[in-house]
Amino acid sequence: MSSLDTYAKKRDFTSTSEPAAELVEAGGERLSFVVQKHDASRLHYDFRLEFGGVLWSWAVTKGPSTDPGEKRLAVRTEDHPVAYGDFEGTIPEKEYGGGTVMLWDQGWWEPLHDPEEGLKQGKLHFRLHGARMEGGWTLVRMRGKEKRENWLLIKERDDHAGRSADALLNRYKNSVTTGRTMRAIAADKPAETPKAHDKPLPRFRKVELATLVDEPPEGDDWRHEAKFDGYRCLVALGKGGVRFYTRNGKDWTDRFGALEQAALSLKVDAALIDGEVIAGPGGGDFSTLQSALKSGDPLTFYAFDCLHLDGKDLADKPLTERREALETALKGQPARGTIRLSPFIEGDAAEVLEAMCKAGAEGIVSKRADSCYSGRRSRAWLKTKCVRRAEFVIAGWSKSDKRGRPFSSLLLGSYEGGELVYRGRVGTGYDQDDFDELSALLKARARKTSPFSGDLPSEAKGAQWVTPELVAEVAYTEFTADGHLRHPVYHGLREDKDAREVSAMSEAKVDSGDDAEVGGVRISHPDRVVYPKDKVTKGDVARHFDKVADRMLETCEDHPVSLLRCPEGIEGECFFQRHAGKGFPEALGRVPIEEKGGKKEDYMYLAGRESILGAVQMGSMEFHVWGAARDKLDRPDRMVFDLDPDEGLGFDKVKAAAEEMRELLSDIGLPSVPMATGGKGVHVIVPLRRTAGWDTVKTFAQTLSTALAERYPDRYTATMSKQKRKGRIFLDWLRNEKSATAIAPYSLRARPGAPVAVPLSWDELAELDKPNGFRMSDMEDRLSRPCPLSRVKPKGISGKVVEALEDWMNG
Repeated sequence: MSSLDTYAKKRDFTSTSEPAAELVEAGGERLSFVVQKHDASRLHYDFRLEFGGVLWSWAVTKGPSTDPGEKRLAVRTEDHPVAYGDFEGTIPEKEYGGGTVMLWDQGWWEPLHDPEEGLKQGKLHFRLHGARMEGGWTLVRMRGKEKRENWLLIKERDDHAGRSADALLNRYKNSVTTGRTMRAIAADKPAETPKAHDKPLPRFRKVELATLVDEPPEGDDWRHEAKFDGYRCLVALGKGGVRFYTRNGKDWTDRFGALEQAALSLKVDAALIDGEVIAGPGGGDFSTLQSALKSGDPLTFYAFDCLHLDGKDLADKPLTERREALETALKGQPARGTIRLSPFIEGDAAEVLEAMCKAGAEGIVSKRADSCYSGRRSRAWLKTKCVRRAEFVIAGWSKSDKRGRPFSSLLLGSYEGGELVYRGRVGTGYDQDDFDELSALLKARARKTSPFSGDLPSEAKGAQWVTPELVAEVAYTEFTADGHLRHPVYHGLREDKDAREVSAMSEAKVDSGDDAEVGGVRISHPDRVVYPKDKVTKGDVARHFDKVADRMLETCEDHPVSLLRCPEGIEGECFFQRHAGKGFPEALGRVPIEEKGGKKEDYMYLAGRESILGAVQMGSMEFHVWGAARDKLDRPDRMVFDLDPDEGLGFDKVKAAAEEMRELLSDIGLPSVPMATGGKGVHVIVPLRRTAGWDTVKTFAQTLSTALAERYPDRYTATMSKQKRKGRIFLDWLRNEKSATAIAPYSLRARPGAPVAVPLSWDELAELDKPNGFRMSDMEDRLSRPCPLSRVKPKGISGKVVEALEDWMNG
C-alpha cells in the first residue's frame, strides 16, 4: 500500500490538473519544502516537507509566523507527491480542495534529527532555507481526542525570528515563482514580468552619521533638512529585487515590506539610496512607527542621499552631485507617495531650526554641500535638536538609597481641565543648594494622599506626597505617547508662577550623546532611553551589569550565551543572537560547537566583566546561558525547572509549586535554589557535579516533572500544550538539553519595569509578592549578601538519587 493512496482516492485526475500520485526516489542531497497558499472552503497555507519520496503535509490555518510566541495550528493531511511542489493553479470547485493554489514559498529543509522518529514521536525540529521562511522551526503534535491530527508550527528564537505575528504574510502576497496574485492565478493570467533592474544589487555600506552640536552652522556652504523620527534605512535595488538595511546592516526587508512595490517602481538599473523610514504625519513619530510595523499600516521612506546609481559609485562625489543622482532616481514618484525626496530647507540655519522646533519637529540636519559620503560620524553632517522647557507642578518625591541625597526624584504634574495629571519624574539637574532648598519646602507641604487624578504608573509606588503648590522649570526633549516627559532635567523653582496657571513653553538647547566609559568599556549613546516608560537609559543598563558582573560570573563565566539584543530599546526590534556578528567586541569569547546537523559554529561565551559590558554596548538586554561550561560542554553543571503558570494563576500557586518541587528534590538528595525570573514564573535551580551527560540530565528532569504532574494532575502539566496548561503550572524541563538556555542570574529582562532575575533563599521566596519585583536599585542590597546559589553544594545524579526518585514514584 502506498502512502499516496489517500491522495489518489480523493481526486479525479480527469478533472483536476493536480499531479498524479507517484512516488519518487531521492533526487539529491537536499530535501525540498514548499508552502502553498490555498483558497479552498477556507483560506489556509499548506506546509509540505519532502521525505521518503513524498511530501509530508500540514494545513496551517492562519499561515506561518516568524514570531516565536505565535504557535500556529497545523492540521496533518494526506501525503502529497513530490511533483505537487511545483503546482500552482486552480482546482475545480466540485473537486476535493477546490479553489486557487499559489506557490507562496519554496526551498529546502534541514532535519536536525531523524525525521521518521520525530514524526513518530510528535516533534520535528528543522531549519528552513526558503525564499521567505528561514531559520529554525518546530512542529509539535498536540495530544487530544480529535479525529484529525493537530500539530503546532513554531518559529525558533534565532536571527530570523520576528516580533510581529503576521508580518511575513503581510510582506509576501504574490507567488514566489510567477509573481502573480491569487486573483491573477484564478483568472489564469500569465506570469508577471516586473521591470528588469539589470545591474548587480549594490552591497550595504556603513552609513554617514551626524555629529550633535549646540547650534546649527552658519554660511552658504550648508544644506539643511528636517531630522526625522524613524528608522535609518539603506535601500538597495538591482538584480534580485530590493533589500532594506538598517543603519547597522541588518536586513529588514521583511519588516519594511510595505515599501517594496514603491521601491521596485523606481526606473533605475541599480541604486543604493540612504533615507529614513517613518510613520505618521510630518517628520514621523516613533511610537506610531512601532505600531505601524506591528499592524502592517502604511510606511513612508524619505530619501536624502544616493550612494550608487546604475552601476556608478557616488560616495566620493560631493553632496550636490549625489543630490542630482537622487532626484534622477526618484523621478516620476508622486510628491506625497510612499517614497519621497527629503527637501532642502532654505534660509538662515538658526531661523530654520526655530521654525522646525515650533512646528514640533525633532530638529535639523545640516550637510556641507561639497562633502563626500565617508560612512562614519563626521562634522560634514551636523545635527541640532529641539529641546523644550516648561513649568510643572511638584506633587511628590521618591526616596533615595544614596547617602546624603534627600530624594531621588520629584514627581511632576500639570493641571488639565482642573485636574492634576501625572507627567513623570525628574531625577537629574540638582546641586546641593537645590537639595537643601527643596527638602525644607517639601517637608512643609507633606500630605498623606496623592493629589493626582486617575491611576499612577508603578514608578510612583512608595512616593511621599506634597500639596501641589511648588512650580519647577524642567527641560525635556518630548512627551512620550502616554503623556510623560522624556529626558527631563531640573532647572529650578519658578516663584512667579501659580501652580494652576503653568503653561508657558519655550525652546532650549542641550548637549547629549557623548560616549561614556563604564567598567573600562566605551558605551555609545548612554543617554538613549531603552525602557521608555521607566526612563531607563542604555547607560543605566551598562551600570547595572557593571555592578552585578562579578556575581553573574560566579555561575556563568565560560558558559556559552545567547543574547537578547534590543538596539533601539524594548519597544523596538529585539532578537536573539548566539553567534558573534561583525563588529562584536573581542572580549566576548568564541567557542566552536558542533550543531545537530554536524556543522561547527562559533558560539559566544562570557569571558569576564568586559565581555558582559561589550555585549551591552551592542544593545544586549538579556543574557541566556547554557547549563554547561566550555571546558566540558557535554557535562552540565546545573539542572533548571521553569515553573510557568497559566494566565490568571496567582503567584501564591507558583510559590507553592516551587516549594513542592523543592521538597521532592530534597527527599531524593538534590538541594535546590529558587530564582525570581523577572517574568511571571520561578526557576528551581539544582547545582550539579559535572558527572552526568545531557541525555541523563534531560531524562531525569523529564521523569521528575512528569511524575509530579501525574501525581497532581489538577495542579501541574509536563507538556507544552496550552490546552493541557489551562489552570495549571507547566513544569518546563526542556531547558535541560544541550544548546538550551535559561535566563542568567542577575540579568535584566527586556520588559516594562526593567525587572531583574534574582536567586533567592527559600525563606525569601515565601515572602515574595511577585516574580518581577526586583529592580536595578535593589542590587546594592542583594550584592551585600552572599548569593544563595553559592551556598548550595553541587550534587550528582547518582544511582542512589535515581533509586530515590523511583521509590517516590512507586510510593
